[in-house]
Amino acid sequence: MSSATTPEPQALRGAEAGVSTAAAGRRVALVHDWITSYRGGEHVLERIARLFPSAPIYTLVWRRGASSPAIESHPIHTSFLQRLPDAERRYRWFLPIFPRAIESLDLAGHDVVISTSHAVAKGVRVPPGAFHLSYIHTPMRYIWDLEDQYFPPARFPWPLSWYVRRTCARLRAWDVDTSGRPHALLANSRHVAERIRRHWRRPAEVVYPPVAIHRFAPVDGPRGYYLLAGAFAPYKRGELAIAACRHMGRRLVVAGAGQDEARLRALAGPGIEFRGWVDDDEMARLLAGARALLFPGEEDFGILPVEAMASGCPVIALARGGALETVGLRAPAEVLERARAGVERVPGGVLFGAQTVEGLTRAMAVLEAASFDPADVRANAEPFAEEVFDRAFAAALARAHAAWRTAR
Repeated sequence: MSSATTPEPQALRGAEAGVSTAAAGRRVALVHDWITSYRGGEHVLERIARLFPSAPIYTLVWRRGASSPAIESHPIHTSFLQRLPDAERRYRWFLPIFPRAIESLDLAGHDVVISTSHAVAKGVRVPPGAFHLSYIHTPMRYIWDLEDQYFPPARFPWPLSWYVRRTCARLRAWDVDTSGRPHALLANSRHVAERIRRHWRRPAEVVYPPVAIHRFAPVDGPRGYYLLAGAFAPYKRGELAIAACRHMGRRLVVAGAGQDEARLRALAGPGIEFRGWVDDDEMARLLAGARALLFPGEEDFGILPVEAMASGCPVIALARGGALETVGLRAPAEVLERARAGVERVPGGVLFGAQTVEGLTRAMAVLEAASFDPADVRANAEPFAEEVFDRAFAAALARAHAAWRTAR
């Protein structure tokens, strides 16, 4: 639901100066897991690509026309997966050979490699003497923290179940073995930095991803419904939002699509309205008219809550993951700690600790008893603006490259 945006030249000028130390006179290559849509990860890639307008992009699979014109203006090189049957749509079927595919990319001739990774991009092989910085959205969710959700034990009969478990174990081993390939790591949140430390035993500097908050603004008018939105997957727990609104008799607008959509529709009843996938303008209108965004799942960062706050729309979010750093921004540490076990009002909305219908309804009751100044809610979104990312990324790249040169 995000779209490509064109930054003003002055917004990038400082960032361009910041990358000059690492990139001047050097050939830069960008690496991304796959380019088959335009979502948060592709927005990060686009912002980085704008800093290196002549850099080629290397990826496992590319679906032409599915991403932004800014990304597709760069030369794009794909792996051998591109030649497999229906790979542009069914690339996830080839998960067991992702490591071999990413290692097959030939980056010869490049001096600086920047990967953006939520799967295997960080494991790319770089030429001898080249510097590699990796921006990590998360270590692979489906082989670490969410393996049982993506591959439930009862989902596959034996011996397929044995093969799935063996494959996940093999991928975890490869993920750890290749975690030392980047010379420096950036994480998209403190939550992900902690996951990197836990799984890879490496530190990572936090650089929050860019959010196009300029597309959203608080508006006057009624806010008469709750909103559930996004790309629906089981771990996002959309069924909690539906059940809570049915229990309280509140109107809920559902905007989005995904693998869990059919199940969510089957749970809906009176007062639950499905809009399907909506464009950027419609999403901005929905956020501007919502009483609150319901966000009952745990996310690594979560761009949609930031977009909601930029609209002056408070967020009711689970007190885990990136929501503690966005919705909970400016809240005292003791308030965030209490939210993990209960319900607490914070500057960006309400945080709740129990991932249950009861926990969410308690949070909705707290929000309905409170009042929020839309301008104050928007203040929670401003530190995540695109131009803030540009400067922070450029500075982190320059520092990491300078440290690498000194160590050499």
